[in-house]
Amino acid sequence: SFLVQKLDQRHTTETPRSFQGSQEMLSRVAQSLRSGSRVAAPIAGALRNSFTVVQEATPRLNRCELYVPGTQAKIIPKAAKSAADVVVMDLEDSVAIGEKEVARKNVIQALKEVDFGNKTVAVRINGLYSHHMYRDVVDIIEQAGERCDVFIIPMVGVDKDVYMADALVSQVETAVGRKKKLGFGLIIEATMGMMNVHAIAAASKRNESLHFGVADYSASTKSRTTNIGGPNKLYGVLTDKDGDKPRDFVWGDPWHYAMSRIVVAARANGLRPVDGPFGDIADPDGYRAQCNRGAALGMEGKWAIHPSQVAIANEVFSPGEAEVTQARRVLEAMEKAQREGLGAVSLDGKLVDIASIKQAEAIVKKAEDIAAM
Repeated sequence: SFLVQKLDQRHTTETPRSFQGSQEMLSRVAQSLRSGSRVAAPIAGALRNSFTVVQEATPRLNRCELYVPGTQAKIIPKAAKSAADVVVMDLEDSVAIGEKEVARKNVIQALKEVDFGNKTVAVRINGLYSHHMYRDVVDIIEQAGERCDVFIIPMVGVDKDVYMADALVSQVETAVGRKKKLGFGLIIEATMGMMNVHAIAAASKRNESLHFGVADYSASTKSRTTNIGGPNKLYGVLTDKDGDKPRDFVWGDPWHYAMSRIVVAARANGLRPVDGPFGDIADPDGYRAQCNRGAALGMEGKWAIHPSQVAIANEVFSPGEAEVTQARRVLEAMEKAQREGLGAVSLDGKLVDIASIKQAEAIVKKAEDIAAM
């Protein structure tokens, strides 16, 4: 049947990088359909997935991105020794107009000389609105070797912005014979970018991550705030009236919609959603709260604009010991069920569906990657 053929095609010709075990289950479903046998409910749930397989972006640990101004050449080696998964050398907002060339030279020198170990190394280039952008791209690719892994592109508004950046980067890479293709991290920080976020996420095979630039986004929406991230005391609701009893004012999260939309667009295209900055570096509890909020929504990690924030982000966005243990038990139960030829997976008396197995695989893989750092 058509359904069986499609399942077989997914198993034999398409290789999602996220989870090989799901392929084996799909193959078994196809065999069951072919033989006319009944398919167990948890595995049959796999049939509800789209036939369009989401290809995951280049896998990288992305719990914390530590931003360093390109003008601060002495700080870059310290950032390289930090516990951050990603070091981002900045050529955009943190660099004054008159210091753009100096910052670019510092970043190129660092890419050639600083030992970043096995960290992901990124450069936030200037936006497409700036004439400094093309110089950033050309000079870094031509002069800095291949240590840079990702360009972080600010103020992305439409998918054509990504197309333009991709075209320029591709031309320079081809010209110098660069072996490692640069990835893109795209910052959504204005209403236009948020409106077009789904098209932006799908605009290039270089895309790896979507980032929420909360400060410029709040300015773009004309929000009544001057904070960089965090709650707003004006955004909340009163509890219902109850006679003469005092009414409570409950704060809300003004960024919930924007963050959720970025998470959906990113995950639907195999990208990593990353929360942006929290400006009050003197409030570690506030930063932790924002990390927890992002993790609950599905964010992969968060920016750090000060070294003191790195450990908090790493802790929040790392799976806990109990979580990893349970994930390993799920995978062991799956392997046992396969060895015994069972059509369903159960653990502690509960059926385990294919989504749970995928999540368990992701948790274990992340724990292994962290241990290898």
